[in-house]
This record gives sequence, C-alpha cells and structure tokens, in this order.
Amino acid sequence: MSSISVVIPCYNGRKYLAEAIDSALHQTHANKEVIVVDDGSTDDSAEIMAGYHGRIQVVQQKNQGLPAARNAGIRVSKGDLIAFLDADDWWAPTFLEKTAHALSSNSAVMAYSGWQNIGAPPPFHEPHIPEDYEQALPSKAIRLFRSTGWPVHAALTRRDAIFTAGLFNTKLDSCEDFDLWLRIALNQPIVRVPEVLAYYRFHPGQMTRNEAKNALMHYQVQQDFLCNHGDQLKLAYPNIRALMTGELLKRGYRAYWSRNLTDARRIFRRVMLDRYGSLNDWKYMLPAWLPEALHQWLIRRVGK
Repeated sequence: MSSISVVIPCYNGRKYLAEAIDSALHQTHANKEVIVVDDGSTDDSAEIMAGYHGRIQVVQQKNQGLPAARNAGIRVSKGDLIAFLDADDWWAPTFLEKTAHALSSNSAVMAYSGWQNIGAPPPFHEPHIPEDYEQALPSKAIRLFRSTGWPVHAALTRRDAIFTAGLFNTKLDSCEDFDLWLRIALNQPIVRVPEVLAYYRFHPGQMTRNEAKNALMHYQVQQDFLCNHGDQLKLAYPNIRALMTGELLKRGYRAYWSRNLTDARRIFRRVMLDRYGSLNDWKYMLPAWLPEALHQWLIRRVGK
C-alpha cells in the first residue's frame, strides 16, 4: 500500500480546521500522515492543532502565503504520494483510497476526482466531474493549457513528480495549483476518478471578490508557461491566443453577465490590450474604458 502525505496549510483557519483535519484522519486509506502547516496564524488555530497531539505533524512558520505553506509541508513529507487539503475544505472518506488505487492501476503521476462547491449559489453548487483529459480532443495538452478542471484538493500526486516540477511558485498568490499542474501533467499521464470525492466550502462574496484577480493570474500563468515550456504547444496549436486571451474573454463575459461589472471591466481592458475579439465582442468591451458610473448608466440605457 502506497504511503500518502496529506498537507493542510492553515492561516487563521480555526473555524473549520478541525473538520479538515478529521476528514484527513478518517480516510479509509490507512498508510498516511497528516501534516498541518501553521502559516503564522494569529487566532487559536495552534490550540486546535495541539489537540491532535500525536496524530498529526505540525509545522510552524511566519506568514508566507499559501504556496510557501504547502511547500513547507511537502519538504517534511515522507509519503510516496501527496495530497493537499485547505483548512476549510474536506474529502469523502474514500478520497485517498480511490485516487491511490487509480494511480497504481494506471502508472500515472496524478489522479484527480470530481468535486462540489458547498454553499455556492446556482449553478455553481452542482457536482462537477472533470473531463478525461487523456482522451480529450483536440489534445490533452491544449485542454489542460486552456484550464484544468479540478481544484487543488481534488488531486493526488506522486511526490517525486512534485519535486521534479519544482514545487509551488511562491510568487503567485492565486492559480498556483494551475501553474503546478501544467508543469506536472502536460507531458505525463494522469488519470481521472469519475466520482465526487472532494468538497470545496464556498464563502459568501468569494466569487465577486476574486473573479478578476483569478482570471488575470490564470492568464499570467499561461504566458509564463508558454515562455518557458511552450514549444510543443505552439506546434500543436498555432492559434495559441484562442487558448489564452480567448479564455480570458470568456471569464470577462461570465463576470459581465453576472453583473460583476468592476471585475468584467478589468478583464475586458486586458483583452483589448491584446487586440483580441470580434466586432461584437468589442461592442461590449469598449465601454470598459469609460468611468464605471457612466458604464453602468449605459448598460441601463441599452438594457444589456
């Protein structure tokens, strides 16, 4: 049986931390260790961790951010496989067992499962099963580069693959998992477990607070990856802008039609700077250069 290290980063996560730790400890896969990284918490998260004395390993450090906290856990881990669970999320009891079985049965470097947002408004609360990227058309590389379809806690990865890829990029404050998955999965086999086994706790205001930031960081990760590793992608898909700025435009429209105009404007301006989109797209995007109050008035005036 493969040994698994579970890494739980925590910064002021006292409200849900015990649920996350219990979710990891109660996994049906027996050969595991649970590592909780206290990333400089100022609440009573440390006291909650202390209550699990002997059952978890605690790493304490000054606050350095989520990617650095995960890296700290990776460096002290001993498992052949590594899973990441944020302090406010949880797993089905069989998550580790089923993803580990899929890895060993398919000689893959990563297994990923379905997931669900809990507490999100419709339609974002629906259970989601990602596509089988190994069978994706036009190609796995193109589909992954456009967007990976699972969150950080819905994956189990071989430890040596994470180290070979260089761990999480600590310069990123979002989309650091997308960046790592690209470096690991683009040219190595991965396997899907087509069940919902991971649960993401949705917090009120989360979507509107992060929409533009995440969209623009996603775009930046794509740009950086293309500069450093993009030769194969450019050969396979000459119209690479459709995967990058095209994806960014889609995210801009999602913000726009959900009436999150502030974030939609930021995204649209980036798309226009890349001189991307049809004439109809520019009809929607151009007002993003106006003052926001005037843009709001224009939308009410034309009814779109």
